[in-house]
Amino acid sequence: MGVLLDSYQIDAVNRLRSGSILCGGVGSGKSRTALSYYLFKECKGRVPLNGDKIFKPMENKKDLYIITTAKKRDSGDWERECSMFTFEANDVKVIIDSWNNIKQYCNICNAFFIFDEQRVVGSGEWVKSFLQIAKKNHWILLSATPGDTWLDYIPVFIANGFYKNRSEFIREHVVFNRFAKFPKVDKYVNVNKLIFFRNSIMVCMDYKNKHDIHTDYIKVEYDQNIYDNVVETRWNIYTQKPIKNKSEYLQVLRKIVNSDPKRLEATEELIKEVPRLIIFYNYDYELDSLRKLCRSLDVIFAEWNGHKHMPIPNSSKWVYLVQYTAGAEGWECTTTNTILFYSLNYSYRTTVQARGRVDRFNTPYSELRMIHLISNSSIDKTILKCLNEKRDFNLSRDLDF
Repeated sequence: MGVLLDSYQIDAVNRLRSGSILCGGVGSGKSRTALSYYLFKECKGRVPLNGDKIFKPMENKKDLYIITTAKKRDSGDWERECSMFTFEANDVKVIIDSWNNIKQYCNICNAFFIFDEQRVVGSGEWVKSFLQIAKKNHWILLSATPGDTWLDYIPVFIANGFYKNRSEFIREHVVFNRFAKFPKVDKYVNVNKLIFFRNSIMVCMDYKNKHDIHTDYIKVEYDQNIYDNVVETRWNIYTQKPIKNKSEYLQVLRKIVNSDPKRLEATEELIKEVPRLIIFYNYDYELDSLRKLCRSLDVIFAEWNGHKHMPIPNSSKWVYLVQYTAGAEGWECTTTNTILFYSLNYSYRTTVQARGRVDRFNTPYSELRMIHLISNSSIDKTILKCLNEKRDFNLSRDLDF
């Protein structure tokens, strides 16, 4: 048993230190890189690397705690990665748990923590627990999308000792809009200092895809007359009542677009064309339509959503129906190269994570296909514009009502 690391992973191991953010694209091997840092640098041990036969017991033993998503905890991905490092031979404790249980580990001292799928944003309970743990242990964070704004970096900057608390950061760097009804950042000041701090903790993996990624947008029709009538009258055609607010308005427009039969017809053609197909969707009414389609085509299908956690089918032809929020991260698939995005998701990060389910460094495919069904409706075009600008769709900012 040994470990295989590419040159970019070895480079990252050598640049990491406690308090770093290991930043790499989805599927770039961050887990293996983090475990290598823990063994080689933190614990000063060694296992056979890239075919050599060198083994060295840990000189500086530290228990290992891995805080990850519930799905990755339950899938066994981390256990498989850890098995390559023979930690049991060094008699160290390895605990893998979800972010939901992070509060249980606030009293741990002198261990090493890997925080997977960065969740330390804002000022909630997870952040408070993270800061308590960071004071008494060495740690690193793993993330494919580390931060959209400077506010996202506040907990990590505090944990590294750059600021005493959130108030100090805001006092020194944030100017709020005085006329907004809610706290809204107008601008950041002394940004060069922020850039310096971020660069001092960010370890980016120079991962080059060994495969080509093709992104296709398939145009699908929608009932423009009904859509335009809702825009003009603000009438909910599903409840037969006036639309009360922006949120309801958005959901009505999306349902008109996403439930159009033409979208399902395009999906049917793709299921017939692609032997094994992952389909990401947003809403239950989409799932109901996709289930009926799979049954009518007599194709094997499985689901991952808030209610069902089924494994990927093991057959020559299948469809895997995945709800964005429930299944955009924490698993991988190397038995197909194609994802269909039945509808657009509001979150840029979630979309990137979803694409990463087949975009893995160990995929056997030289080409990957990312297919999006897009209508010419204003709502689809607005959401797509936000995603192309690498930002989330924001209801209050991006939708007129």
